[in-house]
Amino acid sequence: MAFPAEVLAEQEEVVLHLRPHGKSVVGPALVVALATAGTILAWVLLPGNEGGRIGLGLVVAIMAYNGIRYGVVPLVQWRCTHWVITGERLLTQRGLLVRERRDLPLNRVNDHALTQSLLDRIFGTGTLVIDSIGEQSARLAGVPHAQQVQTTLYELIEQAPDDEEEEEEEAPVSASGGRPARPRFPARRSR
Repeated sequence: MAFPAEVLAEQEEVVLHLRPHGKSVVGPALVVALATAGTILAWVLLPGNEGGRIGLGLVVAIMAYNGIRYGVVPLVQWRCTHWVITGERLLTQRGLLVRERRDLPLNRVNDHALTQSLLDRIFGTGTLVIDSIGEQSARLAGVPHAQQVQTTLYELIEQAPDDEEEEEEEAPVSASGGRPARPRFPARRSR
């Protein structure tokens, strides 16, 4: 399922469109293959009498449950997970029937950390945790080309306008001289 373009603002431009690395589908695909092979093996080896049909039914039920639960569902979840980084925000979307979409403005991000295991380093993947002002955070597990994504994210965060700059641009004009009116309260500075 593609990421819907109508979610983006008019001037917003997609910088990166990612989904979890392909290594995360190896296990579920293997489960589907083993469940299919087990079903075929039971169909070939079990006798055609009533006991064999009951045994085949049990094997089919067990293999179908495990194949769907541990194979098909993770594959669909992988296919329906999107991470989109624009010049203004990070959008995460996941889910097929019940969709969850979160936005994290880049000008509110105050920390981002990359964690890579040895296997992640071999594949070039990693887990990127992005924290913002307040309680919002995003955890992107299995990000492909994780170091490049973190570098790009850093550059975009540095380019994102601060809330204070946006307030200065939208400051009301005073009646005297056309200069911006002074704000009533000084802006808070982050530490």
